[in-house]
Amino acid sequence: MRTDAELAAQVMQRIDALAKISEEPGRLTRTYGSPAMRRANELVAGWMRESGMTVEVDPIGNLIGRYRASEPEAKTFLLGSHLDTVRNAGKFDGALGVVIALACIQRLHETDRRLPFALDIAGFADEEGTRFHSTYLGSRVLAGTFDHGDLKRTDAQGLTLREAILRFGGDPEALHGARLAPQQVLGYAEVHIEQGPVLQETGLPAGVVSAIAGQTRIAAKFIGRAAHAGTTPLALRQDALLAAGRVARDVELVAARFPGLLATAGQMEVPMGASNVVPGCVRMTLDVRHAEDGAREAACELIETTARFVACHRRVELDWHIVQTEPAVRVGAELTGLLKEALALHATQVLELPSGAGHDAAALAAITPVAMLFVRCKDGISHHPDESVAEADVLVAIRVLARFLELLAKKHV
Repeated sequence: MRTDAELAAQVMQRIDALAKISEEPGRLTRTYGSPAMRRANELVAGWMRESGMTVEVDPIGNLIGRYRASEPEAKTFLLGSHLDTVRNAGKFDGALGVVIALACIQRLHETDRRLPFALDIAGFADEEGTRFHSTYLGSRVLAGTFDHGDLKRTDAQGLTLREAILRFGGDPEALHGARLAPQQVLGYAEVHIEQGPVLQETGLPAGVVSAIAGQTRIAAKFIGRAAHAGTTPLALRQDALLAAGRVARDVELVAARFPGLLATAGQMEVPMGASNVVPGCVRMTLDVRHAEDGAREAACELIETTARFVACHRRVELDWHIVQTEPAVRVGAELTGLLKEALALHATQVLELPSGAGHDAAALAAITPVAMLFVRCKDGISHHPDESVAEADVLVAIRVLARFLELLAKKHV
């Protein structure tokens, strides 16, 4: 039997092995339906079988490993995370949750232990939405919330999601049938890197997620009048860029009025802009997040009101469009309590913190209680090749998740 330290070392080796599987040379990119995703699924499937699990791939391409229960008719507890990545990604985002869950199954298998519930590990095929710009495609299928309208989405080459599913060996017509039966699922737990600096700042190896923030994405377009930079007096200008820039500044001022709120002006584009032309049009994106939907919605209203005031003052038109809204997700109280109890054995402090990023747990929360464990990452860096997690923190995460499963098992004997 491997020690926990040996399992942690193996996790790091497996992370490195997965990081070598990419569709782009010189950097890690693994998008939905790609040959790289197929190779990643095959590699992880082999590890699952070595740990006594049966393996299947569902109609959208989620990799599902099952470790049977002590009783044949037992319910199922789900673990996992995603195996896809953003472009030029770090190697821990998503994959860490899959291989840590696998280490805990391996721990059980090597001691020939079964729990009073089956354990499934899901390696979700698409969480990031990199290729088709729709997040949680994999976990939404299991949750039964997949929107069939998404099958018409196209990638950069014009290939539809429907066609991509077929090429990946899936079945678009069977997606609804892949939904988990809520009455058979006890819950879902996900281990994930924090993707932020809080744990590092507090000197803690891991923390428990208190909520997954809701998110609003906004596309704004400021329409003024292009004019000659050398002949148009300042008082007569309808400068779209000055209007957009003022709103971008005010976004931060609004955010400061709502504790815990994060608001970002992420993109600003001046179509047909030139150094000697007063900008006549500017496109800007905004991202607003908070763990409380009421605070997020109030902030969005205030930002829009501010933007319209600025547009009026600058004599430009404003096109304001909410692109996407995701509600905040509350974690399961009982599961989170058990996770906190398990973490208390391995950390000097049990820190609860909200997740500003989205996760597959947000999709699964539609049908079952969810809990999440964050693992410290260096400098809070994520979605970047410099993403880094210490082996010592991986060891803590394995022990916490293993203890969590033991505590859960005692409640279901």
